[in-house]
Amino acid sequence: MKEATAVMLCGHGSRDSDAITEFNGLAAQLRHRLPERPLASGFLEFARPTIRDALDDLKAKGARRILALPGMLFAAGHVKNDLPWEVNSFAADNPRLEVNFGRELGIDLKLLRASAERIEAALATSPRTMGKADSLLLVVGRGTNDPDANSNIAKVARMLWEGMGFGWAETAYSGVTQPFVDAALDRAVRLGFGRIVVFPYFLFTGILVKRIYQWTDQAAARFPAVEFLKADYLNDHPLVIDTFLDRLRQLTEGDAAMNCQLCKYREQALGHEAEVGMVQTGHHHHVRGIGTDADHGHPHPHDHDHDHDHGKGHGHGHGHGS
Repeated sequence: MKEATAVMLCGHGSRDSDAITEFNGLAAQLRHRLPERPLASGFLEFARPTIRDALDDLKAKGARRILALPGMLFAAGHVKNDLPWEVNSFAADNPRLEVNFGRELGIDLKLLRASAERIEAALATSPRTMGKADSLLLVVGRGTNDPDANSNIAKVARMLWEGMGFGWAETAYSGVTQPFVDAALDRAVRLGFGRIVVFPYFLFTGILVKRIYQWTDQAAARFPAVEFLKADYLNDHPLVIDTFLDRLRQLTEGDAAMNCQLCKYREQALGHEAEVGMVQTGHHHHVRGIGTDADHGHPHPHDHDHDHDHGKGHGHGHGHGS
């Protein structure tokens, strides 16, 4: 390895092989943008290589410093617990290596511009002449057990609503927390707008995104007088790649601290008081590297649309440069 500093892109993983293909495509674009640094990628669950396998591979190829980036939008249980546990466990087993863990993508102006472009592209497909002021924007997040992460979807929706000039905006979630997408669509129709634009604020496709689009199609069948438009998720938009590079630069320069102000593991968040200071640990042992639907020849009905926050905690120190 010519360069002793390597980059590790940490993905969630999915049973859906389309999601894995898209993640690997984004990793390839990052690799292209970083020709001077070896880059590996791995997954918390289902798909291979696992995060530990990818880290071991970078070590075997001569890396002396590894910069680990979460390939996720918000800091919920996976970013606050599972990924740090994986990275810190590897670092503890390899004390001669320097391992630094970066921050999530978060709410970022580049990502908001990428979101707006996805939404504008959906609007451009409509045959109807209707202004944004007569349209409602529904922003859909993954949904977790972390109220801080869930609240970020509301902020994204508000900033897109005001920035793009929609008549109204609503938020919904694909699971875990309410409102769910089907109920949110029914409520949105009752507000009387002639057009509803559904935007999944996700990085990649998968069972959850496909379910969001299915719910949208079902709503369109129930309410034929309303136009429903399905915007693409973020995927490998160039501004997404730019944001990952920003996070890498922040990590390199030592400016990659997570925002802990509203973290339920650090402070007493309303309704989550018992989770302050809980022990940080991983939980994906039972699904690590077991394969995708492509490996098993059939789709799997469970894509972990929850955030697995049982019995986990974290101290936000993370050691190793987080």
